[in-house]
Amino acid sequence: MTRWLGAAAGAGILIGLYLALVVAPRDAVQGEVQRIMYLHVPSVLTAYLAFTVVFICSIAYLKTRSPRWDAVARSSGELGVLFTGLTLVTGSIWGKPTWGAWWTWDARITSAAILFVIYAGYLMLRGFAEDDAQGARYAAVLGIIGFLDIPVIHLSVDWWRTLHQPATVLRPGPPKMAWEMLRVWLFNVVAFWVLYAYLLAVRVRLEGIRRAALDLKLRRSAP
Repeated sequence: MTRWLGAAAGAGILIGLYLALVVAPRDAVQGEVQRIMYLHVPSVLTAYLAFTVVFICSIAYLKTRSPRWDAVARSSGELGVLFTGLTLVTGSIWGKPTWGAWWTWDARITSAAILFVIYAGYLMLRGFAEDDAQGARYAAVLGIIGFLDIPVIHLSVDWWRTLHQPATVLRPGPPKMAWEMLRVWLFNVVAFWVLYAYLLAVRVRLEGIRRAALDLKLRRSAP
């Protein structure tokens, strides 16, 4: 099943890149640089999805103490950091020709950077913990608190004056995007989510192997 999911993810990403770079029409205002939005926005939505999974699984872990919930939360947290980093990089590439700067302390960009730092700390917290159970508890609390930054990121363009453009799809009312562009955008979002599902499945399996190896090592070292 995982192999087929990986094949679907690979094909989806390749087709999505072709649609974004070749098929989608050129933006009348931003020109060719707008095409990076077909990577930038799916990246951030995938990060949101990953951290939502962390949020849900962290609550479930604190309630049940089941290592399965923690394994999914940890794996999804790593992927969330990955996709948030991709979001920041693609946003900088878009910002340079649009704003004339690679980085600006815009409310949305800054809050997204804070999200990256929070969940990078989430992963580091596990490494500094004395044991897996302690690290899982601390990380679960941070994973829940960090999730609160996501609505701040999304609503920042409405709450403050920012350089970042307002939402064109995830907004009240119909999308402010031509259908020729919207369908490419939607395809890439789905492709990124399939890629996330594949990477999550692989990472959870690796986490299971890591935990089994750790348990075996502890049993062998026990008197």
